Amino acid sequence: LLPTQGPGEAAAAAHALSLPAEAFGNDPRVELAWAMKAHQHAEVYFNLISSVDPKFLNLTKVDDQIYSEFRKSFKDLKIDVLDPEELKSESAKEKWRPFCLRFEGVVEDFNYGTLLRLDCRKDYTEENTIFATRIQFFAIEIARNREGCNSVVYSRRKENKKKKEGGNKIK
Repeated sequence: LLPTQGPGEAAAAAHALSLPAEAFGNDPRVELAWAMKAHQHAEVYFNLISSVDPKFLNLTKVDDQIYSEFRKSFKDLKIDVLDPEELKSESAKEKWRPFCLRFEGVVEDFNYGTLLRLDCRKDYTEENTIFATRIQFFAIEIARNREGCNSVVYSRRKENKKKKEGGNKIK
């Protein structure tokens, strides 16, 4: 909750997020609620890959299908550091659209907006974040996990933890 939001406003915002987009126009409260939800999701995900070896993570019940379809459709897509053009250009959208639509009814909220890190070695920051659909997020992050790209985040956290513990020992 934001400091100026009470529980009733948060519940109203959560309810609003479940309504069809046509119901709103450009309501700034909905945009704020979406941004808060997307930020929370990003925070939870980053903490997860920092705490658990990403190679062993499952993000959905259909990770194998998502990964297989993703690599069939995007064999050469460089996933460690994404080029925004590979997601946002008109030609990229033409390639992504059929991929995304394959998961309609398979992955809940497959077309909801979410935040995706451009460089997998870095945290979510304004400069390192792009808006993507949920299925794009899953496809890229599942590939990053399986192909070892996100291991750097986990290793760095583990190393920092060791350093802290080492500095706290009584000599």
